Amino acid sequence: MTALRSFPITRVDAFADRPFTGNPAAVMPLEEWLSDDLLQAMAAENNLAETAFLVPDESDEADYELRWFTPAIEVALCGHATLASGHVLLSAAQWRSEMRFRTRKAGILQVARNGDDEGYRMELPAYCASAKPLPDIARAMGGAVVETLWHDGGYALIAYHSAEEVRALTPDLAALGQSDILYIATAPGTGDPSGADVVSRAFAPGAGIPEDPVTGSAHSVLTPYWTTRLGRDAFAAYQASARGGHVGCRLTGDRVELTGRCVTTLVGEFLL
Repeated sequence: MTALRSFPITRVDAFADRPFTGNPAAVMPLEEWLSDDLLQAMAAENNLAETAFLVPDESDEADYELRWFTPAIEVALCGHATLASGHVLLSAAQWRSEMRFRTRKAGILQVARNGDDEGYRMELPAYCASAKPLPDIARAMGGAVVETLWHDGGYALIAYHSAEEVRALTPDLAALGQSDILYIATAPGTGDPSGADVVSRAFAPGAGIPEDPVTGSAHSVLTPYWTTRLGRDAFAAYQASARGGHVGCRLTGDRVELTGRCVTTLVGEFLL
């Protein structure tokens, strides 16, 4: 009989202050990279919005290399699984104040302890979307669209008048699933029960994620968009999925700083 190989796995609810909220991610540190097909199969088996795989970095740029897989594809940037990875590593290394990650398409990312708070600060690239007519996407999203914007990283931003409209959306996921675009619906948070300045929802059916619970990379797009419109460099955001999650957002030059908490819900071994 062939001996089973064992890989550590931790499941974390990111952008959450209690279990069953925020966005769950699997974090799997490895000694070396496995084949892409095997990584994809492991992510599909986990069946979470994202599985983060980590390998010790051999350069002086970062502590770990980091890659993210949905159940269907590898993605260029994932915020919540980066936050979850920082949480797992910093929980195991209490003497460390931060962890740096080298990624293949999003550069160097950092997760740090958020001062005396129990949460973390995460730096991601700022993605400035530009106004662009997206009639097919607007139609598939539904509702009374105010404006549509596009970022070439594969992000469609669809703005609405009110948080109530965003919460009520029932997009045509079959139509949206023809590509692996991340569709971000957003509106001012005025009057929303979350108390946030900005409310959003995010959909990625083409990547195997009909609706993402809380999307860090979406806030790479939302932060430059809303800081311009609110006239300040920071705001409180809430992603109004069924699980929901709060995200603190700040624009610092060409970077966004996102803050949030994490909760570990499972620690175990993945056997192959």
